[in-house]
Amino acid sequence: MLDLAVGVVIGGAFTAIVNSLVKDIITPIIVAVTGNADLTGLSFKIGQADFTYGNFLQAVLNFLLIALVLFLMIKVINKLKRKMPEEEPVEVEAEVPVVELYLKEIRDLMVDQNKKAE
Repeated sequence: MLDLAVGVVIGGAFTAIVNSLVKDIITPIIVAVTGNADLTGLSFKIGQADFTYGNFLQAVLNFLLIALVLFLMIKVINKLKRKMPEEEPVEVEAEVPVVELYLKEIRDLMVDQNKKAE
């Protein structure tokens, strides 16, 4: 449960980092190519309908970057886990139940009685 809580907190902080990466680094590159000052301002009109596809492109870009970085982080974490030496499991002898001990004693007594009877 604690792992999940830590993941949510880190995810929230990580979203701010990715949003800044998109807004401050990637969007200016796209603006240089497209000539628009803001990616979210991209739109077109058909009749009275206004299609603002720039907002969608911005959301898709944010999602792809977050997914890529999380994927890379998980790959690194898994690689580090594989490099860590594994602890050998310690075998603990299970206690034999008292009933089983009594049954073994009874069996041994019966075997002894059968040997004496022969």
